[in-house]
Amino acid sequence: MTATTSDTEPVGGPRPPGTSADGTPADPDSSADGGPAADALDPRRGRLLARRVLTTLGSSALLLWAVATIVFFLQHLVPGDPAQTILGGASANPPEETLQAVREQYGFDQPVLVQYGHFLAGLVVLDLGESYTMKQSVVSIVAEQIAPTLQLTAAALMVAWAIAIALTLATAGRPGRLGRIGSALEVVFAALPHFWLGVVLLVVFAVVLQWLPVVDDGPAGLVLPALTLGIPLGGFLAQVTRDEFDVALRQPFVLSALSRGARPGDVRWRQVLRHAALPGIALSGWGLGSLISGAVVVEVIFSRQGIGQVLVAAVTAQDLPLVIGVTFVVAAVYVVANILSDLASVLVDPRLRHAIGRAS
Repeated sequence: MTATTSDTEPVGGPRPPGTSADGTPADPDSSADGGPAADALDPRRGRLLARRVLTTLGSSALLLWAVATIVFFLQHLVPGDPAQTILGGASANPPEETLQAVREQYGFDQPVLVQYGHFLAGLVVLDLGESYTMKQSVVSIVAEQIAPTLQLTAAALMVAWAIAIALTLATAGRPGRLGRIGSALEVVFAALPHFWLGVVLLVVFAVVLQWLPVVDDGPAGLVLPALTLGIPLGGFLAQVTRDEFDVALRQPFVLSALSRGARPGDVRWRQVLRHAALPGIALSGWGLGSLISGAVVVEVIFSRQGIGQVLVAAVTAQDLPLVIGVTFVVAAVYVVANILSDLASVLVDPRLRHAIGRAS
């Protein structure tokens, strides 16, 4: 007995839920064999999914606590007196009575574990204290500076995926010189350091050709920083995507689709790329974290506002609350990015939804 499938699925006999006859994922928009519509009606699967989400949130909270704790104790190991920093540094030469008054006001005279307890209590209610040097709430400073950094990293991530998809579709699975050129470009892009690439792009396109501004808060000023961050990540994603693309090209569903008259370009774009993108999607959370860390360098090169500039200034001035606040927010963005990448993988690959449903 045979079953009728869609235009992109070969005819076959009984198969596991969520897969076609050749073992490839079924159409994710179909409600048959446990598609999204069936998933929504399965209470057991919903409970398992909720349990998985709660487990992820718990591990994320534990990670954030660990990051904040490590930064707190590392900063206390740095030589220097925070009370002196608050009063303007060593050059201000404040009297000892004033220093002692500041230590009592901020609790610096208390044991480190007591300070750590107060720090955790404030962390629970998102009270990260006041910046020693800027005399503002750390939360307000980070809130003002996080938007430009997130804008930059989002633009860089789009640039990276555009490069990865373009190189994969143009050169993956193609023998001869074109494939070798694509592979070489991926290696070169992935090896480019941010500080060197940023300076080169700035000199070529802003100083010599004058196509783009050196410093600009508008969309034009975002182009070079986004390219500086996005090109190396794009080369790395292209390497991962190319390998998976080559594997997917050898799967039976490709030959089946071509034998039914599908155009090779449509098969590469609509089916093979979907399989090849999964490892890259899984790595996008890590990639976003690396982009935020790279933004520290890029924001200095291009004189852009953002938490990168704030972090450099805070570390230089030994501004403990601001260093902890920026580090905590970067870790939080990294955690959220990984959760979103996991959800995107589930949306792209229906096999992951069925894996959740089969979990015990």
